[in-house]
Amino acid sequence: MIRIEDIARPAERLTEIVTERMVPLPPPYNGIDALPPRKRLSDKARANCDCSLDGFLAVGVTRPKTEEEEQQLVERFIAGLDRLLSPEDNWTFLQQLTLSLDHCARCQTCVESCPIYTATGHDEVYRPTFRSELFRRIVKKYAKRGGKLLAKLKGEDIEVNATTILRLLESSYRCTLCRRCTQACPMGVDNALLTREIRKVFSMELGIAPKELHENGSVMQLRVGSSTGLKPRVVKDTIEFLDEEIREQTGLNIHTPWDKQGADVLLIHNAGEINGWPENPMAFAIILEEAGISWTMSSDLAGYDSVNYGLWYDDAQFARVAVRQVQAAKKLGVKKIVLGECGHAHKASMVTADRLLSKELDIPRESSMTFLRDIVLSGRLKLDPARNAFPVTLHDPCNMVRMMGIVKPQRDILKAICPQFREMAPHGVENYCCGGGSGFAIMSSFNFEDWRFLVAGRTKLKQILEAFADCPEPDTKKYVCAPCSNCKGQFRDLFNYYGVWKKSGILYGGLAELIVNAMTDLQTPYIKWEFH
Repeated sequence: MIRIEDIARPAERLTEIVTERMVPLPPPYNGIDALPPRKRLSDKARANCDCSLDGFLAVGVTRPKTEEEEQQLVERFIAGLDRLLSPEDNWTFLQQLTLSLDHCARCQTCVESCPIYTATGHDEVYRPTFRSELFRRIVKKYAKRGGKLLAKLKGEDIEVNATTILRLLESSYRCTLCRRCTQACPMGVDNALLTREIRKVFSMELGIAPKELHENGSVMQLRVGSSTGLKPRVVKDTIEFLDEEIREQTGLNIHTPWDKQGADVLLIHNAGEINGWPENPMAFAIILEEAGISWTMSSDLAGYDSVNYGLWYDDAQFARVAVRQVQAAKKLGVKKIVLGECGHAHKASMVTADRLLSKELDIPRESSMTFLRDIVLSGRLKLDPARNAFPVTLHDPCNMVRMMGIVKPQRDILKAICPQFREMAPHGVENYCCGGGSGFAIMSSFNFEDWRFLVAGRTKLKQILEAFADCPEPDTKKYVCAPCSNCKGQFRDLFNYYGVWKKSGILYGGLAELIVNAMTDLQTPYIKWEFH
């Protein structure tokens, strides 16, 4: 068993993933030999593994070379803890943070809810309370405000040094922030929030964050308009090309409206859809035009990309992006924003942004799940369920379903247009994270991809395969409806890693595509049975 106090001491590795202990996958993925080889680390990265709990690296920060550098690291970290517990500096999340720090009963009711902990055969470093307890003890011992906050806490046996700090950093990127543990907690302790606040200290105080989330994420988005690097002119050209594709494939004469004043709806996609899964924004354009909706897209910076990676690691970056997105809508005078199929964008724009947007910046925001449900059930589209006569199951994005309670609308749609719809077990708010949550789906540095496929995504893969257990043959085409861009990115990489398309014939895609595929106005099927 790994002890909290062990974190501070030097060691080559405190734990290791044992494949024989991991949750077994059904055939043909059940043999250990079926697991792909681990990605090799460079010599430099391997030297940083003593700052990791498990031999994997997500951030891979090199430990300080001198005692002076180490002391500076420790002092800046402790200063960050004080600011984290300051009403002036952390007014957005302080109440939830202090409650979660102060009210854990250490009953361990939450642990079996964590798909990462259970997938590894109950490895202690992935226990949801392990990281949180480590953080509590550090706060209690070193933070001035924390000493008052956690007066009842015993066992102040943790030393803050470079090893402790950098292992805490890596540990904060071993949780997908799915909040299944929070849902199970009788006290409502939010271990995911604690994890996110740990990341925030490193980003906002020490300037340490994964390059994929910061430099290539929110910084890129604020500079050029999108975390994908798509500039306004490029994204408009791309959408124009997709409109031409619609005309060639369907015969429908679609022209996406840009910067239309006074439209009913500003549609904001995760721009990753435009780059990686263009059939999704194409499907939205078809649905909105055929349903007679007054809509538009915005060419303002961040106005066409619902991504907000600050949600996962940095309040300042989050606020900058959120304000830009709402300003784009206000500029056009639209009645509301409709968010495309992106789970974290839902939470960012519809929930978290409410903590910082002033009244002047407030504007109605709606999920595409309820928006599409109302269109489908209204009868505006001519739909034939027989066109979707293949097995379909539904993945529930954590931020959309468990955290916001958007459970029924997407199911109303699928039950209306997919005669072979079947639920995963468990489903709804009990469903499992894809394994790519909290930014992991776009993180590939060092050997982190191996971890998110072998560990973080393992339970979800098992769940998907079991949903289609009655039709395992690869010749029977099957569809995982995943209404979230980050989840689709994880499925793309996870399916490639295990060869799911070739072995089982399972395709993933969005919800809008299924709606268009059922439209009787289209002579040929919209969904192409090809793996991305």
